[in-house]
Amino acid sequence: MNDQKNTMDAALARNTLDQIPTPSSDAKRITGLVKSSGRVTGYQLSDNSILSKEECIELAKRGGIMGVGVSHRGNTEYLKSIPDGSENNNLSSLPSIH
Repeated sequence: MNDQKNTMDAALARNTLDQIPTPSSDAKRITGLVKSSGRVTGYQLSDNSILSKEECIELAKRGGIMGVGVSHRGNTEYLKSIPDGSENNNLSSLPSIH
């Protein structure tokens, strides 16, 4: 049953994400959100660095961030958690740091 759920989650991810980069061996995790007026403008990574939203999208495309894929809305790209059945590691569940 778990394998079937993982297969379904992977199929869902492919349908909602434009890219699911393969993370490199030294890929970081997103640990916090930088917000301005309620909108995400950047991310804090597991090494405590803070990058802009655009920098993180480019880093994720190169496999530098694990657990996320790249999606778009209109002409705007954004990061989205790869579905894994757990709500507590979704980007929207992370703390705001600014």
